[in-house]
Amino acid sequence: MSAVEVNGVTKRYGETAALDGVTLDFADGSFCSLLGPSGSGKTTLLRAIAGFIEPDSGEITIGGVSVENIPVRRRGIGMVFQNYALFPHMTVFDNVAFGLAVRGTPAGEIAGRVRDMLALVRLAGFEERKPRQLSGGQQQRVALARALVTKPKVLLLDEPLGALDRRLREEMQIELRQIQRSVGITTIFVTHDQEEALTLSDRIAIIDQGRVVQVGAPNDVYERPETAFAARFLGDANFMEGVAGGDGMVATTAFGPVRTADPLPNAGAPVMLAVRPEKMRLVKSTEGAESGGDNRIEGTVRQTVFSGNSVTYIVAVGDEVVRVFAQNRGDEVFDVGDAVVILWSARHSVTVKP
Repeated sequence: MSAVEVNGVTKRYGETAALDGVTLDFADGSFCSLLGPSGSGKTTLLRAIAGFIEPDSGEITIGGVSVENIPVRRRGIGMVFQNYALFPHMTVFDNVAFGLAVRGTPAGEIAGRVRDMLALVRLAGFEERKPRQLSGGQQQRVALARALVTKPKVLLLDEPLGALDRRLREEMQIELRQIQRSVGITTIFVTHDQEEALTLSDRIAIIDQGRVVQVGAPNDVYERPETAFAARFLGDANFMEGVAGGDGMVATTAFGPVRTADPLPNAGAPVMLAVRPEKMRLVKSTEGAESGGDNRIEGTVRQTVFSGNSVTYIVAVGDEVVRVFAQNRGDEVFDVGDAVVILWSARHSVTVKP
């Protein structure tokens, strides 16, 4: 398979920069997600790699070879769209065989490769069915088989699970990752679903307004967001703005003093800290002094949001609000109006750029 490199790619539509000097690399055999809101530029980047649009500047290489002026059909790309784009009048076999047929592959070889690919996606025996006779998950697997049967260098996936219901989407995430690993193909996946990106990816690139905001392993990007946008878009976060204190490790905020493990700028300089809600815990105000924790702030439970396996507590701290996430273990439960203390470790107060 092949690595993909994107170097300084820009694409403008009038005054709008859909891509603004994007530089990214996708390692050979890796599964990388482009994550961002609608209109951020992630699909534009995917289409530029595929060859559906030409960048205004910059270079894209696949396997070390520039793809400038190389047409779509010769780039060695397999692609799956959100709507699957299956031919409704064709059988499953013919849909999967289509790419091989237009390349002039001998009929005997087509039959063998289609059978092997349908076995890989667990659709052996479905050869004569039409797309309308398949479930959404089965249609998605047919589209994936059609994209892989030609043995492309790179697989591009444009929100292929977006049309599925939640339960089926979660099942297909696991299956898609297993198939990708068994084939070993370099895969670039576009999504706006944060959990999907975390579940599937070796690396995540967060994109906003045509620019790469942050890129890294899922755990690194989630645990150490570099900007408020990255912290907010990949999960949830409590933001605490203030100024750096004299010792370089404590910020003065509207919530009170907040300690961090990150070195802060000079005393008096503005800072923003982000704390994930699940990194915090609640205790009753009468227990707060004995419960440990580098940071502690007092508040009152304003609202509880029950989600089955978890509870989110909205806690009023003066004029501010803090969100605290707790697993539903059936032990301590807090009610609206309870006086509480919020505790968390200094290492979970992450400095971010506004």
